Amino acid sequence: MLYTLRFQYITNTLEEKQYADGNKACRAGRDEGSQKGCGRIHRAAPGIIPKEFIDGITHDMTLCAFVNGKLATSYAAWPFTMKFNGMDAPVAGVSFVGTLPVFRRMGCLRKVHEKHFEFLHERGERAISILFASKAAIYQRYGYALASTQNAYDIEPGHIQFRSLKHLNSSGKLKQLHENKVETLDKIYNRFISRRTGYLLRDKFKWETGVLSPPPSPGTVHDVILYEENGVPLGYVIYSVESHFKDHGLDQVLSIKDMAWLSIPAYYGLWHYFTKMDLTNNIHWRNVPCDDPMPHLLLEPAGLNLKSMNGFLGRIIDVEKAIPLRGYSEDGELTFEIVGDDMCPWNNGKWQVEISNGKGSIKRTEKGPEITTTINSLGMLLFGQISATRAMRMGRLDAAREDAIAKYDRLLITEYKPFCADLI
Repeated sequence: MLYTLRFQYITNTLEEKQYADGNKACRAGRDEGSQKGCGRIHRAAPGIIPKEFIDGITHDMTLCAFVNGKLATSYAAWPFTMKFNGMDAPVAGVSFVGTLPVFRRMGCLRKVHEKHFEFLHERGERAISILFASKAAIYQRYGYALASTQNAYDIEPGHIQFRSLKHLNSSGKLKQLHENKVETLDKIYNRFISRRTGYLLRDKFKWETGVLSPPPSPGTVHDVILYEENGVPLGYVIYSVESHFKDHGLDQVLSIKDMAWLSIPAYYGLWHYFTKMDLTNNIHWRNVPCDDPMPHLLLEPAGLNLKSMNGFLGRIIDVEKAIPLRGYSEDGELTFEIVGDDMCPWNNGKWQVEISNGKGSIKRTEKGPEITTTINSLGMLLFGQISATRAMRMGRLDAAREDAIAKYDRLLITEYKPFCADLI
């Protein structure tokens, strides 16, 4: 059976196309019924996503699929700016993706992705899309790479015992921050992320609907602690404390929402602050960079109860535009071939990258490639999730010249491991 697949752009013009597998997709627009339908498709536990964050999605950010006139798949993309090894890269932050069970296995989500990728390619403004996934397998089929790994800590305050206290600065001071929170924190945060990969630039809306959003549960304490030396802010931690009375007495859990530090003494000082939480049973930090130093600083790292999990996923939509968006630490030349990108076929082929003064340029070439890879594996290399050497050992790329692999390791290394601290 043939169905009409309809796409509605920001201009509200329509493009129609016939598909045999039967979907229709369009921008959700300002139609109240479509917006309510998106809410029915994508549900989250109360408090996980602030209402203000949801309300911030405008009609031009949405792309939804309809089957026989009924909303089947919701999809939205935020216009974010991401740090990409020190440079600012415009990205599409894909969010609120979901398909109602009765419409699954019909190709709705694939069609929405295909149309969004075409749209991004034609506009040329955002060559990369990123997202967090409940199941990475869904999105790896669409060319997304598992671009980062993140950790989670669950530690008792009494287990915060450092191997050495030489970096604990006695002149450092901690204070609660009550006023000008966004302005003060943003200055620290921007310096903290300046040479990193995956972190998003935050505007006032992003701060207030993200790490500074009020706790959902009544009675939960929310606090912001600033670390200073000689009156200069060098770090902060944002956390909440939730208390419950149980049979054994008071059960108090502290959850870290965000932390940034500009010096090692600031890092020590912020963690040392938590050793004074005498009534707290556990300290949870569920969104920890995988290169966070804490496991290497404690007397007993096992006390962290460290768990590792998938971080954000990244998709190179347009390799020709993505390569120049990234920062590079060494000059050099790379020649590679991309194969098998059926959703963004314009990426396939042989490419030559020239890196000079920390900036990359790219053009098509007829030269023989040093490596042949998929867009998924290339994404992992560009984000710094894995090195070319590791990728070759895993069979994720084919090397025509193995002596060139060390060059890829040098040129594509990131200063820090990729990580995104924000909800997308």
